[in-house]
Amino acid sequence: MDSITQIVLGAAAGDAVLGKKVGNRAMVWGAIAGTIPDLDVIGNLWMSEIDSLAFHRGISHSFLFSIVGAFVFGWLVHQMYESRFHKPLGMAGWIALSLAVASLFLFVGDFSIVKAIIGITIGAGGSYFTYKRFNRPAFAKPEASLRDWQWLFFWGLITHPILDTFTAYGTQLFAPFSNYRAAISNISVADPVYTLLFVIPLIIAAFYHRSKPIRGKLVWTGIVLSSLYMCFTLYNKYRVTEIMKDTLVAENIEYSRFFTSPSILNNILWSGVAETADGYYHGQYSFLDKEPKFKLSKFPKNHDLLKADVTNDKVLRTLVWFSDGYYTVMKRSDGKLQINDMRYGTFRGEGISEKDFIFNFPVELQSNGNYKLLKTQGGPRDDADMGQMATDLWTRIKGI
Repeated sequence: MDSITQIVLGAAAGDAVLGKKVGNRAMVWGAIAGTIPDLDVIGNLWMSEIDSLAFHRGISHSFLFSIVGAFVFGWLVHQMYESRFHKPLGMAGWIALSLAVASLFLFVGDFSIVKAIIGITIGAGGSYFTYKRFNRPAFAKPEASLRDWQWLFFWGLITHPILDTFTAYGTQLFAPFSNYRAAISNISVADPVYTLLFVIPLIIAAFYHRSKPIRGKLVWTGIVLSSLYMCFTLYNKYRVTEIMKDTLVAENIEYSRFFTSPSILNNILWSGVAETADGYYHGQYSFLDKEPKFKLSKFPKNHDLLKADVTNDKVLRTLVWFSDGYYTVMKRSDGKLQINDMRYGTFRGEGISEKDFIFNFPVELQSNGNYKLLKTQGGPRDDADMGQMATDLWTRIKGI
């Protein structure tokens, strides 16, 4: 799921494990643990486009990494606090983090006065509050054992890939032993309801001393409420699956398999795609629709447009694996080919332009007969009208 949700989940897991002993430090280290698996995006700096696509949500999101990482990161944090230099190390670490976040606003993307002010505020403010915190009279190292820190990191790490498994993107839980992508697809990669049920009790809990029983009750309230909501989305998944089956039967569509997933930011509007011999039927259904039926449109596969063997071409093999075989091929306006992941469907429903598909991959045939992935496009393009897209989404959620 989105980074904010993973940070909140990690913070809640950290406080549930170690909050009574170390207070808000448990939330902070839990949040860091919940962020670590997504640092695999750093691989984008030196990996090719196709390797980066395959690497994301790979080994860093596996059970093995969670176990090994718990021992390693837990040991490092324990050693830091046991060192007589833990105070300057802590100060240096948090100041460096503040400056790193500030640099994202100052040096990434186009320069603007607003971004510069935000960046300077984060860098200066973070450094100032770090200095004040580490030099207050009550400052002391936390009384936590090596096992405590390792247990915190285990739960902070393991909950990240488990949560990602509920989305449609897929998570390689069993890497490096298997590249199988587990994807239940019952919740969107960004669902504000799930996140708010977690974050509100967690923020309130942070203002209570670790010795107060209400602190633990608040943290567990967020965990229970968000888990109940997750169960609700699983129930919705079951309902949508039955509606998709009924739709395909009613329209006499002979399909081999189908896939359903919720649209972004909600669990009311769902997408569905069914595979047939020569194409895919894709459409949407909202629980607020007057009729319990998907509105389907057919998209041809056009797999014959590819001039290389899918099993022998690394790029094509990876894209087919990534899309779980739900893909179409189309010729772009620039003459190149584009592979579209049909699990995510289109923005407008027609699919008449290469810009319509939410997840797409333009490829180019090289002189050696193999394809090169030019770019991974997921979500709205840079030139998209976000206001209009939000309006269209809300209009469709309300039903037809």
